Amino acid sequence: MTGESHAAHASSAPIGLIAGEGRLPLLVAEGMRRAGRRICAVGLAQQFDGALPSLCDEFQVAGIARVSSWLRVLRRAGVHEAIMVGRVAKASAHDPFRIIRYLPDWRTLRLWYRRIRHDRRNAALLAALADELQREGVTLIDSTMFIADQLATPGVMGRIAPGARQRDDLEFGWPVLQQVVELDIGQSIAVRERDVLAVEAVEGTDGMIDRAGALCRAKGWTMLKTSRRDHDQRADVPTIGVQTISKLAAAGASCLAVGAGRVILIDKPLVIRAADDAGIALVGLDRDAPLPRAGTGT
Repeated sequence: MTGESHAAHASSAPIGLIAGEGRLPLLVAEGMRRAGRRICAVGLAQQFDGALPSLCDEFQVAGIARVSSWLRVLRRAGVHEAIMVGRVAKASAHDPFRIIRYLPDWRTLRLWYRRIRHDRRNAALLAALADELQREGVTLIDSTMFIADQLATPGVMGRIAPGARQRDDLEFGWPVLQQVVELDIGQSIAVRERDVLAVEAVEGTDGMIDRAGALCRAKGWTMLKTSRRDHDQRADVPTIGVQTISKLAAAGASCLAVGAGRVILIDKPLVIRAADDAGIALVGLDRDAPLPRAGTGT
């Protein structure tokens, strides 16, 4: 098959969407529709947004721990490629009855005991799920493929540029964050005056913001967020939304720096506007490039 014929086949082939919580699956579905793809979606029970089914050509609900049901839906629709996006609360991974509460099927139980129970990091979970789907002919692909316009871009993205103190915290915090993500601890840190206020772990970004705000009574701290150098883009790409900006403003933050091309801004124009309205500098940083100079963003 030539490159052109392969592209034509891909554009006409149905594509799968495995959807968790939040607005991100909606944005991905909208991107798929703009690309002319027929969408077969699996909405994870009690997780997916109620607006999602109307964006899809086929839609079925399946349990979080019922991988056989996912596969049955996707294979029946002739799907060979799928995207998996949307939140699933990770804190429940440390519930002693975690797997039983989800009423797993046999395939998921086998996967749990063979691959996941001793390593519950997101990367390990994704690899196990991807391998299981691949064995049945469904390949997980880059979750940002249809939402490139939602990714952070280098430089100041709004009207507000970081001041001298914020730039000092970025210069200190950016190398620290890169070490944190490489150790697979979390994807965010909070910094003020070259002091690390908080590091994201299993509680997630919102929990870290609350903790940083409680620990730092003085306003003007900076949050930095990115992913590791070899992060698997098929799932768990870090995200920022309007709600994140609201929480940062309430907690006293004045600057948010995110990895350019590595962090999704959910409804990007709205996130930029919210940051401007809250007086928060929103900056995209390249991993190895120098920090942006003060100036007007786009």
